Amino acid sequence: MFLPTTKKELENLNWEKCDIILISGDAYIDSPFIGVATVGRILEKLGYKVGIIGQPNLKNDDIKRLGEPRLYWGVSGGSIDSMVSNYTATKKFRNSDDYTPGGVNDKRPNRATLVYTNLIRRHYKNTVPIVLGGIEASLRRVTHYDYWSNKLRKPILFDAKADYLIYGMGEIAIEEFSRALRDGTNPRVVRGVSYISKELNEKHSTYIQMPSHQECLDDKEKYIDLFDIFYDNNDPISAKGLYQKVDQRYLIQNSPCDYLDEKEMDGIASLPYTRELHPYHVPQGKVKCLETIKFSIQTHHGCWGECNFCAIGVHQGRTIRTRSEENILKEAKEFTNYKDFKGIISDVGGPTANMYGYECGKKLKKGTCDDIRCVDYDRLCKVMKVDHSRHLKLLKNIRTVPGIKKAFVASGLRYDFIAADKKYGYEYLKELVNHHISGQMKVAPEHTSNRVLKLMGKPGQQPLIEFKKMYDRLNKEAGKKQFLTYYLIAAHPGCEEKDMHDLKHFTQYELKMNPEQAQVFTPTPSTYSAVMYYTQLDPVTRKKIFVEKDIKRKEKQKEIVIDKKYYQRRKAGTAGMQS
Repeated sequence: MFLPTTKKELENLNWEKCDIILISGDAYIDSPFIGVATVGRILEKLGYKVGIIGQPNLKNDDIKRLGEPRLYWGVSGGSIDSMVSNYTATKKFRNSDDYTPGGVNDKRPNRATLVYTNLIRRHYKNTVPIVLGGIEASLRRVTHYDYWSNKLRKPILFDAKADYLIYGMGEIAIEEFSRALRDGTNPRVVRGVSYISKELNEKHSTYIQMPSHQECLDDKEKYIDLFDIFYDNNDPISAKGLYQKVDQRYLIQNSPCDYLDEKEMDGIASLPYTRELHPYHVPQGKVKCLETIKFSIQTHHGCWGECNFCAIGVHQGRTIRTRSEENILKEAKEFTNYKDFKGIISDVGGPTANMYGYECGKKLKKGTCDDIRCVDYDRLCKVMKVDHSRHLKLLKNIRTVPGIKKAFVASGLRYDFIAADKKYGYEYLKELVNHHISGQMKVAPEHTSNRVLKLMGKPGQQPLIEFKKMYDRLNKEAGKKQFLTYYLIAAHPGCEEKDMHDLKHFTQYELKMNPEQAQVFTPTPSTYSAVMYYTQLDPVTRKKIFVEKDIKRKEKQKEIVIDKKYYQRRKAGTAGMQS
């Protein structure tokens, strides 16, 4: 049974009104992979009457479909930042949207979080609190560089007419915040919550002051200072509360809420999701993302890879929270009860699939380190013991579940970790090659220039070369002709055209392939790479770096690496110069 999204459903439930109404930039898909659906199910389990409005129509009073909630509105831009969803890296409008029925990108507004908040205020002048959440709000909660307007924007609470923001995954914060509003206590003390205050009080004396919005506008190095403080205070164990002056008011960010433990992870995964598109949306067409997420299994949250262009570490956290093997196997068995299940599990993984089941003991006790990363360009921290044994065991056991024909691992994989795991790495990759990929495996070296890789926070060339040799050998032993495909990025800060020529040469002669696709770098909020793009400085050394900002030259960088006639053109060009 779905959570209600229409007045008729409220009547069928004998509800006069909802306690909480959640608004999303996605269609309402009741899946554990959809943030708003998960929040709705968590609140339902706690006894609240929850309604969901997916992609409200902006041209009429659709936002009033369920009436006004008793406690609060929860507003999310959807599963993807609306600007990333709506525009390519070269600022061309995307015609398709995988989270919209029918696939046509005509229902998610730009800056959806702001639009939906304004929509509520337009129809309900003195309404209950409006609470922002989801990735769009979470990653824009302090002063941030916005690529699409090419400027630093204020924390999103200052642009949105909202009262609170719950950041990160926020499962525990949502529970405590909702209880505070229900019981009439102060929600401003809840960890994981941000809000605006006219003044500071005694409580904030323990908080860390970040550079003001105006200081960031005046001095790019101050913006780096702000981001350093912001980035280093995302761990529930070690983080402090933060505050930032914006004009004559203050953004207050309480310290992060606790992470879920294994039992709590299992509990949320076991909530009664239908794994379907709500019937309200069905007449408008199918939703493409459901093809991949319906029969996929999320094994864990978090990622400590810390790629500088990725915001997962800020939003989900840099500590792995793992579901139990028993709970995951139970979910796999439940798939076989669906009439449309064909025996294929699309993915068994998380942000990085092969981080399942292990963590740094020091981090679990003291929180993330500020002065050293778990993994960096040229080394893996010696305290972090890479161990694929639990994921290996899990995959083998999933294969034994009656009714499961195939269970693919389609999530990202860190090939350097496989090479680093001398005890289980080879056996783990053998398991993947023999049973859990279909024709090809996708890996993400992103680049091969050591200078660019260091700015990306990615490993150097050697682990990729070692991994490819291991992969090729295992395929040969298995009698399989499976390929490696590579995610590559053009125009990342620090990358020049000569670096793309070097990348092309490496893929041709070391990887023995011609890339068919590459993506132009997009500076997304709350990433170090976006900080580099805006400041044109290396945030570690504070030295000037090259940043390509011309769209045509960005496209040229991309074309260099995917050009199938590259060597003919180079040869012809050299011959022309000689003549």
